[in-house]
Amino acid sequence: MHLYPRFADHIATALDQLVAAGDLPAGLATGGVTLEPPRDASHGDLATNAALVLAKPAGMKPRDIAVMLAQQLVRLPDVESAEVAGPGFLNLTLRDAVWQGEIAAIAAEAADYGRSGIGAGRTVNIEYVSANPTGPMHMGHCRGAVVGDALASVLAWAGYGVTREYYINDAGGQVDTLARSAHLRYREALGETITIPEGFYPGDYLVPVGEALAAEFGPRWVDAPEAEWLALFRARAVALMMVRIRADLELLGIRQDVFFSEASLGPKVQAALDTLTAKGLIYEGVLEKPKGEAAEDWEARPQTLFRATQFGDDSDRALKKSDGSWTYFAGDVAYHWDKLTRGYAALVNIFGADHAGYVKRMTAAVRALSDGQVPLDIKIVNLVKLLRNGEPVKMSKRSGNFVTLGEVVDEVGKDVVRFMMLVKRPESPLDFDFAEVARQSRENPVFYVQYAHARIASLGRKVVEAGLALPAADLGLLDAVDLAPVKLAAQFPRIVEQAAEAREPHRIAFYLHDLASAFHTLWNAGNDDPARRVVRADAPALTAARLAMANAVGQVLRNGLAVMGVEAAEELS
Repeated sequence: MHLYPRFADHIATALDQLVAAGDLPAGLATGGVTLEPPRDASHGDLATNAALVLAKPAGMKPRDIAVMLAQQLVRLPDVESAEVAGPGFLNLTLRDAVWQGEIAAIAAEAADYGRSGIGAGRTVNIEYVSANPTGPMHMGHCRGAVVGDALASVLAWAGYGVTREYYINDAGGQVDTLARSAHLRYREALGETITIPEGFYPGDYLVPVGEALAAEFGPRWVDAPEAEWLALFRARAVALMMVRIRADLELLGIRQDVFFSEASLGPKVQAALDTLTAKGLIYEGVLEKPKGEAAEDWEARPQTLFRATQFGDDSDRALKKSDGSWTYFAGDVAYHWDKLTRGYAALVNIFGADHAGYVKRMTAAVRALSDGQVPLDIKIVNLVKLLRNGEPVKMSKRSGNFVTLGEVVDEVGKDVVRFMMLVKRPESPLDFDFAEVARQSRENPVFYVQYAHARIASLGRKVVEAGLALPAADLGLLDAVDLAPVKLAAQFPRIVEQAAEAREPHRIAFYLHDLASAFHTLWNAGNDDPARRVVRADAPALTAARLAMANAVGQVLRNGLAVMGVEAAEELS
């Protein structure tokens, strides 16, 4: 068991002992009790709010409970001291043997250190990217793709059964436009000079699609009426574009499990709405005029409506258009109904900021369809602004009106792109400056973390170069300065669990930056004082102990980067 749950158990046992002794009343709810590192490291290694949480229901003063709890915990062989602070916080300082044991645990668990079973195999469907198959992946898709994929990885590390899903928007007018644009490129591939009309997709990325269609069909569909080739070209163009999109995702190391076609919904729309009808949640009515909308843009007419307001939405939602076709929302209801029929315990959607208005209606629909049994968590991902030395990046000629993801990965690499997409909370805007991410400085978070790992990797080479024969590591030789990074490394399992529970993969990036900083501080201490260096030719036993410590930190850095889908650098040029 990792350090934090182990000491949480110690606190629970100590509280039980106080209850058994009659010092605390029985039946106290302990759900709000936390165990975490103190904000100020000088206050100790662990802090708990147990006394503050239990004081009111116990009818006692917080400090009185904290003193009794301290007396119980200080008896543990792993606890050096237990001090009551402020109104009733309890700070624990642990013996060095605890941190020495954590170094051994990291070495033993290696690439699995930080994995957790809190998910207990519960199934989670994470839908992300879900871009229209009308063009290649661009940087507008990139952040949501990385956030979704990293979240899937975090949940898998925490013991959930994860399905990564992509919703293919292959129905509606945009795919008809794609088919017509592909038909133009098909004619071009057969030797015709073409002009691309306004409203078509102009990017050169459709040139190979046209060439593939020309190779498959020859001139058969050149002069044929649109009605004869539109459906065929739509299906072929979508399939060919999805090959391109999958390849683009692969550039980021993203491999999704399910690609769900919107066009396949068909009768599922009616089946989903039948489910809501059976619950009495569909009715015919007239919606009130939306606030701020011009009268000429709104029509007071009877519509088929879903009672979304019963489930927290601001308005009931229309399911049919005036021409009798389904609304976009009706298709989304059917899609989530399909997910629910597949038996997931929880659903997560990654939405772009332009879809923030859909959050309430979709969570309402899932609550209604699942009778509140399956939570839907929707994460909003904000825009990425591409810059070069602070100036906006010009659009790509090959793509038509955007910079492709492939172009960005080609320039800076997959690992830089993935890491940078997670250095801020996803709902915050993000600037991606090509010059900044290439700069080797402390201000560049990618370099800063990778440099810490590269420094650790260099230590083994230094031992070999120095011709040192090292004994087995005696971790008792490590002092408080040596152990400081280990205390942070030991938080990794806790960080993984917190990131999974909060559905916030960026917490891993924040943590890795802190861990890298702790190791850089240790390294710089060795630059100032040779006695503090990890590799010392005059002290092989101390070198062995410090190398074990550094390798433990390096292992945690590798594991954290692996969760993010980033490879750890062995060397930096």
